[in-house]
Amino acid sequence: MSTALPAWLRVHVGRRLRGQAPTAARVLVIGTVAWQVTVWAGARNPPVYAVFAPLMALRSDPFSSLTAVALRVLGVIAGVAVGLSVVALLTPSLAALVVVLGLALLVGMFTGPGPVLNPQVGLSSLLVLSNPAPDAYGITRVWETVMGGLVTIVLAPLLWPPDPHRELTALARECAERLPGVLMGSVAALGDAAAAQDNRVVVAAEAERLVRVREQTRDAERAMRFNPLRRKHRAQVAGLAARLRTVARAGPYADLLAVEAEVLSAREGLSPALRRARAELPAVVEATARVVDGLLAGRDAAGDAAAARRLLERYRVKDPQAVAVALRRPFHRVLDLCVPPSSPPGVVEEGGRCGSADTRDDEPRKT
Repeated sequence: MSTALPAWLRVHVGRRLRGQAPTAARVLVIGTVAWQVTVWAGARNPPVYAVFAPLMALRSDPFSSLTAVALRVLGVIAGVAVGLSVVALLTPSLAALVVVLGLALLVGMFTGPGPVLNPQVGLSSLLVLSNPAPDAYGITRVWETVMGGLVTIVLAPLLWPPDPHRELTALARECAERLPGVLMGSVAALGDAAAAQDNRVVVAAEAERLVRVREQTRDAERAMRFNPLRRKHRAQVAGLAARLRTVARAGPYADLLAVEAEVLSAREGLSPALRRARAELPAVVEATARVVDGLLAGRDAAGDAAAARRLLERYRVKDPQAVAVALRRPFHRVLDLCVPPSSPPGVVEEGGRCGSADTRDDEPRKT
């Protein structure tokens, strides 16, 4: 019997190793160094709390590790302070638990990342409350955690540091594929009420993902500040992050197209208009995809945007009715976002920005 692993399992294991091995190696090396440095600094007991700092703070997410280290150290200090303060006034009891946990949660609200609660405050304060020698435990926990945190902050940027440029490049490729994909999905669903309803859910999830893309770009730019080995990519990261944020702002317009597709597909008597849309809009989606790809690649996308607008104008000439107006408008918004139009004075483009003033899509004619 062959002992070779199935192909799908080898692929899965290989993907996991490629994704997680650098983080595991960083934790192993930094934890070992943190232990030894704390021993040299005078630790009398095994300094496991020094190892907790890299173990709990270094993550697979390449943009949040150093922030997590700082928040963990801050949470431990705050939690120990809360625990020791309450233990000095109350004996361990249900009342002490309520006071400790309440204060820890309150402090955690103001020491977490943004609006997120920092649970480390509560964990550390409860461990102080449960320890038979809270004073000794609290002091040991704080100074060992601080030592581990300092070692982590010093070594983490130097050992297999995250590569924001590579991460954002991969994110840009993904956005360049997924945004046109959801636009095409909405076009393909026109006329099929059930498919349009299912598509609406898919596109809503994609719009939420694009919101997270904007957060990821900001995290990437912050990571460059603490990444001495990647400083040569600072300008590229800043430019790519700005372009990604621009594309990410198209999420609501993709969602708008999905909503229009769902609403129109559920109405009676619109089959001819929807057939015309299914015939005309795929070419618009392909042209829009070229615009998005060009923008994310840093190329001049003005030519592709002009070609997409010509396709929309051709569609407007063929069908100026309200149904077609509603389906064109999201594409105009995406194009105007990626490549703002420059129109001569007195000319208003379709969608509120281009085209002649008497045919603007923001004021659709009645069918």
